[in-house]
Amino acid sequence: MTEKGKAINTVLQHANKQGSSDQPESEINTSSLSLHDQGVATHPRAGATEKSSGGELSQPQGNIVNREGFLDRLAESFGRARVREKPVRPDWGHKPKPQWEVFSGYSRTELVEVLKEQCLLVHTEVIETNKAGLGAALKEAIDRSKAKTVVTWDDPRFAEFGLDEVLNGADYEVFEWDSNDRDAGIAAAERADVGITFSDMTLAESATVVLFSGEGKGRSVSLLPTNYIAVIPKSTIVPRITQAAAEIDRRIAAGETIASCVNFISGPSNSADIEMSLVVGVHGPVKATYIIMDDA
Repeated sequence: MTEKGKAINTVLQHANKQGSSDQPESEINTSSLSLHDQGVATHPRAGATEKSSGGELSQPQGNIVNREGFLDRLAESFGRARVREKPVRPDWGHKPKPQWEVFSGYSRTELVEVLKEQCLLVHTEVIETNKAGLGAALKEAIDRSKAKTVVTWDDPRFAEFGLDEVLNGADYEVFEWDSNDRDAGIAAAERADVGITFSDMTLAESATVVLFSGEGKGRSVSLLPTNYIAVIPKSTIVPRITQAAAEIDRRIAAGETIASCVNFISGPSNSADIEMSLVVGVHGPVKATYIIMDDA
């Protein structure tokens, strides 16, 4: 047990001894109330509610008692004086915010280089292409995995960039996520060799694709297949999570509907929880490929 834990345990024991009196409740002195009553409770009974004249339950009534004595004993158990000054919240004002300085001023092309470098560290393959070559690049990525089954989002961007033609004309079975039949979608994702989505936002610093779940965009597509392919429009790349959080805040402030689940995915599933030995593919795809497309 830590020193802090020992101190709290000491106070608990002391307070519980005081609160074990056999005196009637009305005769108990406030100095011998239990820890619960000393710290936050109301007197005579914590949390008690009474019916108002209208017959409805009113809010708990009462006053906090013996707070000072409790806090004094707690500080004494910690071996220090009472801290009586209220914490002061930092006033950032117009001071520089360091999180905004990371990769500030980088062009999208420079951010692509940062992203590619980080992909090496998170065991993710990268294919670069443009709009005209996107179909061929996707077919190359799928063929590398020797896939027989593919699952995709029901996303208009597949048709917009001509990927439906590539997928429908291939030799593998393709399942498109159907929000009206979630169970069938999950089953298809479980048996799929490859799952394909577009990236809604992309964080260069950590090689992270940001996926906004929603209609036609099931989470299982990026989670359950053995291989995961993310199509990354170059226009979605930002320096880091700072910009992603700011964009989400902006959308909320504008009254836009935000997905109830936002996934941040950095390459294939990785875990080093046991003896710091890296294991890939424990909780998700074993392999990830990012197709970076110049959509200018």
